[in-house]
Amino acid sequence: MRILILGAGFGGLELSTKLSEELGDELELVLIDERDGFVFGFSKLDVMFGRALPSTVVHPYSDLVKPGLRFVRTTIRSIDPGAKRVETDAGPFEADVMVVALGADLDVSATPGLVESGHEFYTVPGAFALRDVLPSFDGGHVVVGVTSTPFKCPPAPSETALLMHDFLTERGIRDSSEISLVMPFGVPIPPSPAASEALLVAFAERGIQWHPERLVSGVDPYRKVVTLRDGDEMSFDLFLGVPVHRAPAVVVESELSVDGWVPVDPRTLETAFPDVYAVGDVTSVGTPKAGVFAEGQASVVAEQIIARVRGGAEPSTYDGRGICYLEFGRDLVARVEVTFLSGEPPRGALEGPSEALAADKGDFGSSRIRRWFDRTWT
Repeated sequence: MRILILGAGFGGLELSTKLSEELGDELELVLIDERDGFVFGFSKLDVMFGRALPSTVVHPYSDLVKPGLRFVRTTIRSIDPGAKRVETDAGPFEADVMVVALGADLDVSATPGLVESGHEFYTVPGAFALRDVLPSFDGGHVVVGVTSTPFKCPPAPSETALLMHDFLTERGIRDSSEISLVMPFGVPIPPSPAASEALLVAFAERGIQWHPERLVSGVDPYRKVVTLRDGDEMSFDLFLGVPVHRAPAVVVESELSVDGWVPVDPRTLETAFPDVYAVGDVTSVGTPKAGVFAEGQASVVAEQIIARVRGGAEPSTYDGRGICYLEFGRDLVARVEVTFLSGEPPRGALEGPSEALAADKGDFGSSRIRRWFDRTWT
């Protein structure tokens, strides 16, 4: 059987690993991505705030050596879901089963003025560049702002504000600075009231100004103000923005996309096309756009493919569960477990924050690199 996986993020890596482990050389498994390596979302913040070097957080795809798996670094130019065929710069690829795991693209230019006078920290280049920008900041008003919904890793703006507090405090300029957080939600993490309350307490303790239910619509490079969707303005000395998220153009241009994202069966992750699945941020499945959810969805798709090849018990369906680690600063980390089930309100539980969970977060990352790349990472 020929399996074609588009995208080597959380979803593509977990899917290719599980299929290789279970079926190995029984499959012709092709994994395509245009990037040269994988970076955890939390590693971008580590680099941005000087806690890690860029070279230590990029995991090269050249290290992917698994039975039955071929990794191809190339750009996908078109997707034909009916034929389960893609055109790429490396030529065409066809399959019996295709899985789209291409994530969400970030459109920095969609927010007027962001390129000219702000900084974004959601792309790898953007976060890595801030490693050199932040040490030259002499204090003033830092605004962390979201420009649209949906966006990946909803806790990340809150984490950035808290880590910025620590960064400015360590440099001795916190007293001469302000930090404001502009978010579209009424609370920081809507599925988890406990996590939201803990964050709001942390913001109050650290003097971080919380601006709920608002979005940034533009950045004025001359007046040094951000414009909010409701027409209000906010001055800034340093703006850190979450850019507009979109499904990749190659997905939007295919017949897979509906209203900008790929609809799937919430239990099986099947699209409207037979033997074509989609997982992760590219979908409209209803879970947050975060790697752990893509990983869980990929595991379900893998079980369905394995059952198809080998027969046996009915494969499991997607349960909408995921965990994320939440940086509170001061070397404290919390863990939030959330569940999103179709037709039910989401629910979430909080553990921590604590220093012990910081080590747990490290184990989370190292265990994935050991599983996906067959090597250690600390």
